[in-house]
Amino acid sequence: MFLSRLRLLTAGESHGPTLSVVLDGVPAGLPLDSARVDAELARRQRGLGSGARMRIEADHARLTAGVMAGRTTGAPIAITIDNRDHRNWSDRDVPPMTVPRPGHADLTAAIKYGYRDLRLGLERASARETAARVAAGAVCRALLAEFGIAVGGCVTAIGGVRADAEPVPHDPALLAARFVAAEANDLRCADLALAARMQQEIEAAIAARDTLGGLVEVAALHVPPGLGSHVQADRKLDARLAGALLGLPAAKAVEIGDGFAVAARRGTAAQDELFADGPDLVRRSNHAGGIEGGISNGLPIVARVAFKPIATTLSPQRSVDLATGQAAPTRYERSDFCQVPRAVPIVEAVLALVLADALLEKLGGDSLDELRPRCAALRRARLDDLPMDAAPWRFGYES
Repeated sequence: MFLSRLRLLTAGESHGPTLSVVLDGVPAGLPLDSARVDAELARRQRGLGSGARMRIEADHARLTAGVMAGRTTGAPIAITIDNRDHRNWSDRDVPPMTVPRPGHADLTAAIKYGYRDLRLGLERASARETAARVAAGAVCRALLAEFGIAVGGCVTAIGGVRADAEPVPHDPALLAARFVAAEANDLRCADLALAARMQQEIEAAIAARDTLGGLVEVAALHVPPGLGSHVQADRKLDARLAGALLGLPAAKAVEIGDGFAVAARRGTAAQDELFADGPDLVRRSNHAGGIEGGISNGLPIVARVAFKPIATTLSPQRSVDLATGQAAPTRYERSDFCQVPRAVPIVEAVLALVLADALLEKLGGDSLDELRPRCAALRRARLDDLPMDAAPWRFGYES
């Protein structure tokens, strides 16, 4: 993942005994317990279109390092999540898997690593791993909350059913209300009429033994300006966020702010103009999604992720049996029919990870007590914080 101050490693297979998480770089003094992580894991397991696996797992995070007496110590945080489904696989032979599913990592992983059975790639490529990222994201959400930063998300499209395009809000209250409304239903869609149409779309896909993708919108509210940088491409906040989001299973496209829509506008209609409101510099739009020049500008950071339909389908797809070289249909592996509602907390977790990393990069420090006054002293979009010399000057380089 595109992190500089934090370090994250996850390990484990879909049907192995556990998922393991190591998150290094979290400052000391952060209140944290397993219940906070479990709440996010439970959100990941809820959503219309989920498959049978969600009736088996009841994820619980065991904090095994880096948290003592209910607070982080500054040492690496270790989290273990048991796979309850492992007991159904541990004492039986695993049948051979030799027919790759189009759109999955089955064939490409076998080419890269020389696997002689495709399940070796499937086990790690499975979206089951995202439970580990949600656990790490829960830690980062707790850290961001200490500085007043909130993260939320919702579903804006499933299949061909989608919300009408509208400009990204610049008012955090509007986004906050949208995300509260979305969390109240199993589609995680803020518009109940639209959610009803999405439900019909999912039910039709299930009846057709097929799958559906869609769009997830995610936002961070009350982010201070100045996170990220314009000076190198890999330090740009939007580049780091887009890369991390595209690392999610089935994610195929990311847009920041109005994204693709601004490509159809003229320049004067695509920017977020500045106005003076007393000493404050304010904006009346958020086309940029809270990031300009790779740096947060103080408005809500808003991104959307497009997820393709899951590659595992009840209806067989055409493929080739690698053991015989003959044409063969794919075999069904238990999966969701539509992962999009369940993807919302996963996307939120990734946004929280990237923003926590950028915040720590900006503030420095090893404990919350060190970080708090540094955050309070950050420059804001205020005239008093931006004294200008208003005088000519020269570069001064040797010719």
